[in-house]
Amino acid sequence: MIALLEARAAGLFKPAHLANNVLAGLVVGIVALPLAMAFAIASGARPEQGLYTAIVAGLITSLFGGTRVQISGPTGAFIAVLAGITSRHGVAGLQLATLMAGFILLAMGLARLGALIKYIPTPVIVGFTTGIGVIIFTGQWQNFFGLHPANSGVHFHTKMAALLQALPQLHRATTALGALTLAILVVAPRWQKRVPAPLIAILVASALQAIFDFEGVATIGSAFGGIPRSLPSVTLPTAHWALLITLVGPAFSIAMLAAIESLLSAVVADGATGTRHDSNQELVAQGLANIAAPLLGGFAATGAIARTATNIRNGATSPLAGVVHCVFLLLVIALLAPLASAIPLCSLSAILFVVAWGMSELPQFLRLCRWAPRADVFVLVLSFGLTVFVDLVVAVNVGVALAAILFVRHTAESVEVAVDPALAAELAPWPREVLVYAIDGPLFYGAAVKLARINDHLQQQPEVRALVLRMGRVPLVDVTGSAALELTLRRCEARGTRVLLAELRPNVQHTLARAGVLGLLDKDDLVATLEAARGRLGAVVLAAPAKPHTHGLGGRI
Repeated sequence: MIALLEARAAGLFKPAHLANNVLAGLVVGIVALPLAMAFAIASGARPEQGLYTAIVAGLITSLFGGTRVQISGPTGAFIAVLAGITSRHGVAGLQLATLMAGFILLAMGLARLGALIKYIPTPVIVGFTTGIGVIIFTGQWQNFFGLHPANSGVHFHTKMAALLQALPQLHRATTALGALTLAILVVAPRWQKRVPAPLIAILVASALQAIFDFEGVATIGSAFGGIPRSLPSVTLPTAHWALLITLVGPAFSIAMLAAIESLLSAVVADGATGTRHDSNQELVAQGLANIAAPLLGGFAATGAIARTATNIRNGATSPLAGVVHCVFLLLVIALLAPLASAIPLCSLSAILFVVAWGMSELPQFLRLCRWAPRADVFVLVLSFGLTVFVDLVVAVNVGVALAAILFVRHTAESVEVAVDPALAAELAPWPREVLVYAIDGPLFYGAAVKLARINDHLQQQPEVRALVLRMGRVPLVDVTGSAALELTLRRCEARGTRVLLAELRPNVQHTLARAGVLGLLDKDDLVATLEAARGRLGAVVLAAPAKPHTHGLGGRI
């Protein structure tokens, strides 16, 4: 860790890339300013807590992260989870859950589990990100339209019913200001690229509200009393055993989502820069960030894909850009905090509308529904539905489990255990007393039952005195597969059928030897080729009269 920090420090101020990284950091800081406040408000926290999170988490991940250009902070993906935690346990509970999640992420990184996150299937990721987009979009109706819905609980369908009931009483000035902000966000990037659209939209909306003082339009000042001009002191969240137990589930939710999004962001950075990230180091950095952020007034953070992409597009090549982005936000708090009081909440909701559309991946969702196999579409839709109507963690867990089961089924269906005339006739016609079987594919728990075909075949052909199992295309054998093979060998032994295993791969032979399966065979019954199997059978089996073995059946499957 110290060596990494020294290397990062040495690379921060390389003259060749100094100007580009400073510029990129300033641009990302401008983009992060309204986003951090919007994400904080949507998560049930105060706007300045989003800024604290972006500063602390951004600095730590820039210095200790597994990719040089990652920008971390509060993100839209967290809103669905964090808002639920805040509604049940308050901001203090949210900060405690974040602290616990930080230690979970740190442990994942130290245990080198970073690579495991890469195996979450695409339908699950697209399903829950689209679901999160829907939750963010509908969750901002209240501030965007100036609604005052009845208390409707925490479930999506009840919230939607309350919002739809309140929609006819929308506040016109609030809605108009929000619509103007949304229009600027959509149109501004088309006619200019230098100034981030969120900054233009916030400045215009804030200026109009400050000049005309529209009655009834909620602002950061009216809703939260403004933003303090300094960072808070280090404070340990208060906790007791019952609360810690209650927050274990939410903490794992934060940790898993932070791991997934930060590593996805790192992959995006790799593709744009041609570099390669260290997934385990990235998890360590995200763990440290989520430990430090709640101690300094913040909450959960992770790698932000959009801000990381913005960082790269503006010329970032080193962690200096991330550090500059943090310094910029710190200066905003110190010098410009009073000006933020005029920012209308509806304009922040408009920004979150755009964020929701960007992260929903709706075009990809619809494209997968059109061409993906039915099983993948089922996983996609189920993950989406569970995210919206139940819980994000349930959606990810069920989606991954179901995708794994479907994968096992597909893999098992692809495994062939059959007589192959082409294989059996490679040398010369085999005698009727010899049965040649080829196993093609992994011999694992999903396909082990297919070995029963061999016993059925032997029952139908009592004249068979020898069985050759060609296993050159078996890449691996698991415990269930070795048990099934052992049962087949014992059944053949009981009926007096000699078994030869041909073309075993070294790893498969090692597994079967450790399992004790090869102890049921003579050493010479392991042959490298079909030609060797034929010679072995001609010399030992076919030349001798048949006699049943005396061993009974053993083993089980």
